[in-house]
Amino acid sequence: MAQKNQREFTLHMSEDMLRKFIFISEKEGRTPNNQFLFMLRNSVAYYEKTKGRISQADLAKIDLSAFEDEKGAENENG
Repeated sequence: MAQKNQREFTLHMSEDMLRKFIFISEKEGRTPNNQFLFMLRNSVAYYEKTKGRISQADLAKIDLSAFEDEKGAENENG
């Protein structure tokens, strides 16, 4: 169950990529979710190191509505 400040979204990938991802997750001792978050944090850190910090003002401009589903709206509303 997602916490109040967390969002869920669907990710599409090939079966081969999924198997490789799960393989890496298991070898690293992480759940697939934690492995994805680990890789995502590293990617953001690399981006900000090479291209500059992403400001809160820029983040506030992002419209998340396209990534929210009915389930997410239910979780947010009650």
